[in-house]
Formats: sequence, structure tokens, C-alpha cells
Amino acid sequence: MSDEPKLALEPVFGPGYEAMTHHTPHAVYLGLKVVETGPLFAVMMLPYRPEIVGDPVRKVVFGGAITTLLDHASGLCVACSLQVLEAIATIDLRVDYLRAAEPGRDLYARTECFRLTRTAAFVRGLAWDKDPSDPFATSIGAFMIGANPGGSPFNRFTA
Repeated sequence: MSDEPKLALEPVFGPGYEAMTHHTPHAVYLGLKVVETGPLFAVMMLPYRPEIVGDPVRKVVFGGAITTLLDHASGLCVACSLQVLEAIATIDLRVDYLRAAEPGRDLYARTECFRLTRTAAFVRGLAWDKDPSDPFATSIGAFMIGANPGGSPFNRFTA
């Protein structure tokens, strides 16, 4: 028997399901999907649609949609790192674009929580189009834990 404390979302680790993004209207509008979750990490996908193109000539996805993908994946990986679910808020998120994402492709982000304190979490991430070994963007962020006394929208997944 392990002495490791259980993580709150552990019962739903593995392939993601649609309802994990329904608590955020912006994520629903963009069509964000949870691909996989596990201890300290999350993988999400942003499906390509003409509505999210920011450069109509090159057909490149708008940077705000990519930032949203990385932000949501980061928040989810923080939730996957907690023993007790609490609300999470972005304090700071830096996104560095290494190249343009390939037009017409679904986009993916994998984030990991590399440091967790009682009140803050620190996350890094990669976004890719074809291959995770060739990312088009990276991110690093800080997130507040317990930002809203109303609790976490993820609580319903563990009840």
C-alpha cells in the first residue's frame, strides 16, 4: 500500500471526456477537448475551424485561441495535481510562439505542474500540430489555488 496521498481527480485520470470543459463557455465555444489527464499533467485539443483563423491569407489560427488552449490545459493540470479540489485562477501566463501552427490541423497542448505550494501552482506546457517533438509554442504560468471560495467546477467529477 502506497503512502502517497490520493489526488482528487485520480478517479477520472485517463482519456478525457467532453463534460470536463462544459463549465467554461469560452472552452465550449472553441470546442476544446480533454484528450488525457493524469497525475500532474493534462493534454487538450483545439479542433481546427475557420472561425478561429486569425490570418485569413495564411489560414493561421488566432493566437488568442492558442493561448486559451494552453491556459485551459494548464488549469486542468493544476486540478490534476491537487488532493482537494479548489478553484484555480491564472496569475500569469507567458506563451512563446516558436513558429506558426500548420493551417487546417487540430492543435494539441500538454501541460505539467512542476511545482505546487499551498496557494500557488507553477506549470509549463507545449503546443503542437503534427508531432509533440516539434512544438509551435511553449508556455509557463503561475496559478492561484483557492481563488474563489465557491469551490472548483471539477468537484462534480469526484462526487
